[in-house]
Amino acid sequence: MSDAARRSGILGWLVLAAVLVGIDQGSKLAAEQLLTAHQPVAVLPSLNLYLTYNTGAAFSFLSDAGGWQRWLFALLSIGVSIFIVLWLRRIPSEQKWLPCALTLVLGGALGNLIDRIFRANGGVVDFIDVYYGTWHWPAFNVADSAISIGAVMLAWSAIRGDGAKDGL
Repeated sequence: MSDAARRSGILGWLVLAAVLVGIDQGSKLAAEQLLTAHQPVAVLPSLNLYLTYNTGAAFSFLSDAGGWQRWLFALLSIGVSIFIVLWLRRIPSEQKWLPCALTLVLGGALGNLIDRIFRANGGVVDFIDVYYGTWHWPAFNVADSAISIGAVMLAWSAIRGDGAKDGL
């Protein structure tokens, strides 16, 4: 495959990641403008909008670590994003599943990275609250959803054994 074909192939995936970042950041901005922190707004049975800020990682891991974790998670996001872009460059343009999965992870990582870098406390805006009875899943956002879906797609690709034809 020519370099021009690879560049045009990756460009579409990078545009999709940028669109995902825009949706993520737009939804977080709307949540901050329309919701009051820690005041649930019922949307559907078992679904609330609930504005909160997570200074840790998934499930608030290290959220009370004192602030250094902000930069650790930011560096991890940058490293993962660079790795994904380099990986996307190597995938043949006819492949769709793997680059889609990687693009979801990339867009989500960049969306949360923006929060970590530009928010005063380094907290990621979370606003989706899924619950059953009194049990609540940790609040999350669009970026978290994209990362989770992308990770499941990557796992499915590995289980199916599609790695070789998807550029793994």
